[in-house]
Amino acid sequence: MAKKQKKATPERVPTKRQLSKWQREEKIRRIAIIASAVFLAGILSWVGYKSYEDYRARTAAWREVVIEVNDVSFTMEYFVDMLDVYTKGIDSETLNLWGDYIAGMVANMLIQSELTRQGAENLGIHVTSAEIDRGLQERGWPNDRVYRDIVAANLSQEKLQNYFGLNLTDTMEQARVQVMLVESEEVAAKLIAQIEPCSNITVFAAEYSCNSSVEGDLGWLPRELMPNTLIADAAFNLTLCDISSPIYDKDAIKDVGYWLIEVTDKQGEKIKARAMLLGSEEEAERVKSELASGNFSSLAQKYSQHKSKTEGGELGLLGRGDMGSDTFDAVAFNITANEVSEPVKDVSVQTTGGYWLVMVVDRGVQDLDEETREKLIDKRLNDWFEEWRKNSTIENMLTTEKKSWAVNKVLQGR
Repeated sequence: MAKKQKKATPERVPTKRQLSKWQREEKIRRIAIIASAVFLAGILSWVGYKSYEDYRARTAAWREVVIEVNDVSFTMEYFVDMLDVYTKGIDSETLNLWGDYIAGMVANMLIQSELTRQGAENLGIHVTSAEIDRGLQERGWPNDRVYRDIVAANLSQEKLQNYFGLNLTDTMEQARVQVMLVESEEVAAKLIAQIEPCSNITVFAAEYSCNSSVEGDLGWLPRELMPNTLIADAAFNLTLCDISSPIYDKDAIKDVGYWLIEVTDKQGEKIKARAMLLGSEEEAERVKSELASGNFSSLAQKYSQHKSKTEGGELGLLGRGDMGSDTFDAVAFNITANEVSEPVKDVSVQTTGGYWLVMVVDRGVQDLDEETREKLIDKRLNDWFEEWRKNSTIENMLTTEKKSWAVNKVLQGR
């Protein structure tokens, strides 16, 4: 007997209400997906924008021009590379501690190197790429821009020395002179009365000279290597063995000064004082005599060579050692208050203005020895460089913050 076939269950047709519900749910899902996509796109865009801004900020800092020499600009990136090269032998601790000072020195070297290169080219002196390549190879340096520029500057310096040595002859008129700087016309007159013609004036230097850097027998020198034009004029115009009249030099630096000190108050171990620093004993005596009818402050403003002159010589409250002079302390802490001291000689200070005494031992055309030749070349090169520098346009935009930033970049790269 055949089985009875099971009747199929008809598919259930959704109602309009169900369809409407499903459509709403589908719409909500689509909106949620779109909103999520938009949100995610926004997040990605923001992250990308921030990364781009950070990248722009970083690259802008590297590209910033920090030094300009005439028409040549140097970026921070170049300066950091130069700083790295010049400080390879300096440990990180020292570089971190003295970074600002070291970065300033490197900046000055960069400027000087570029001025040298430009100045050489202005004189028609050129350094070729082949010469730079050989220089790099000789030194074992990499073929990087900074190293190439350092080699180029060194080669330019060498060629400039050769250039300024070309016009030097083997012989030149020279004079052999003995000189001495004394503090006053009175001392000079006293010395002239003691010095015999053609005698050795250097024997008086220990007692009377007040500038140890220029004293005694200078040996044979051409005019342009004389210490200054005053001595040069005397050296090539005086009669042999005659001593010059005292030659006043307002710019001469003397290793001596004379204090006039007045203590206005004593407070335990401290004193309140005012003082004047004069250039010679005679001047100090003269000024002290003027104090009898004058005002200490106004005379200090007029004559003193100490930085306190603008304050009328007022030094304020002082302890021992504050003035940096044992000579000053020995008098100031022992004199009676409200009395001006006698002139106090102090060889630990410097004053300007003095009198040269010059005697020409011999004069004539002499061979240029190697040392004198090198000094002439160096002087001519230095004179030329200073003139070139003076007429150049130099901009150093490296602030303390920028130098610190550069140092940190160097340290991060090590």
